[in-house]
Amino acid sequence: MEPETTIDTKVNLFVYAVLDIESTGGKYNEEGIMEIAIYRFDGHAVTDQFISLINPEKEIQPFVVKLTGINAKMLRTAPKFHEVAKRIVEITDGATLVAHNAQFDYRILRTEFRRLGYNFQRKTLCTVDLSKQLMPEAESHSLGKLVRSLGIPVSDRHRANGDAQATLKLFKLLLQKDTNKDILKSVVRSETLGELSPTQLDIVENLPSETGVYYMHDKKGNIIFIGKTKNIKKRVNQHFTNVSELAKKLQKETKNVTFEKTGSELVALLKEYNELKKNRPVYNKKTSTGYSHGIFMYTDESGLNVLKPERANGQPNRLSSFSSLKASKNFVEKVSSEVALDPTEDPTVHNNKILELFKKYSIDKRNLILLDRGRELGEQSAVLIKNGNVSGIAFTELNHQINNLNVLENIAVPVKSDKETVLITESYLRKKNRLKIIELD
Repeated sequence: MEPETTIDTKVNLFVYAVLDIESTGGKYNEEGIMEIAIYRFDGHAVTDQFISLINPEKEIQPFVVKLTGINAKMLRTAPKFHEVAKRIVEITDGATLVAHNAQFDYRILRTEFRRLGYNFQRKTLCTVDLSKQLMPEAESHSLGKLVRSLGIPVSDRHRANGDAQATLKLFKLLLQKDTNKDILKSVVRSETLGELSPTQLDIVENLPSETGVYYMHDKKGNIIFIGKTKNIKKRVNQHFTNVSELAKKLQKETKNVTFEKTGSELVALLKEYNELKKNRPVYNKKTSTGYSHGIFMYTDESGLNVLKPERANGQPNRLSSFSSLKASKNFVEKVSSEVALDPTEDPTVHNNKILELFKKYSIDKRNLILLDRGRELGEQSAVLIKNGNVSGIAFTELNHQINNLNVLENIAVPVKSDKETVLITESYLRKKNRLKIIELD
């Protein structure tokens, strides 16, 4: 008797096959696949897809017909599993399978291949388990209720393509929420074939020339360095070509580089700081302690608002935050032309000019949404400010996700605010004027 053929390949790190299967129902391990949808996803974009009805060559349970709307007549001319098996092998080749309740989908898929005499093997990730880990506060971790609470649109619920698309959107969000990078680390550690093989040139070639955060991994998958940049490809290339002591260490120990595009430099700055605190990579220097000085507004004896740079001691009415007294003095000089007092004008006009500066440069005691460019066309990034603190980061394509604060908070990656996140945000407001600022109260 010939040995059973095994279908398995070396996992291409951080390539995923997000799938959903609709089965006929029936006795355990006797079910058949009647519809399948697979999206090959490289962590940033869909690179291939396969969607098909499948003739299961067996009866569909009545409750399944009612649930999915798929009946025997629809499947009569559909391809049989053996006719699409090769395509499934190709689109999942080297990828980690991702599914909502992955144990079920993987078991059904392996059962179908076993009937053909093949032992289909892939790494798997389950978005149920991941969502329980990363979103423990969710009322339900079922696909339907979970995506609804996150404002993720779903069409064709209980059909393979609709559920696969919803799972893909959920998985993208989970990757964003995974600030400890446990997903990426687990995929790297699952490799048992030794050190990563790509050369440094191969690594750089596969990186984008876009704004984002990058993560340098050692051979065990541990993150040894985190950085932010406007050009990921250029910055990593600099690490590999510089001759500093840090560069030499990174060149020796880096076996893979992963990244997250942010579009927004502000989001990149906040993500870098937030994840440095959580991961504490061995080759990153300690982060700063935040702002020490600020520009504060006082009212003089004549009723005029005046700005004074001084050490921050928790006093209110802070125009902006700085890491030194010199920097705060320099900024007062810069904005003085905007609020120069004209002897002929009403003092109220002068006071209003100063108050307008607060709308441009301060988050102190304010509730805001800061909108910036997203990772791709049609997307926006959103930074949530609550009572003067940075509370979360989100990416959204839909207006209702911005207009509905509860939904926006659900999809946002929480940020632990401190003096450094405030300094990062207000420093960015001083340098960039393209941000759209939405007042929440």
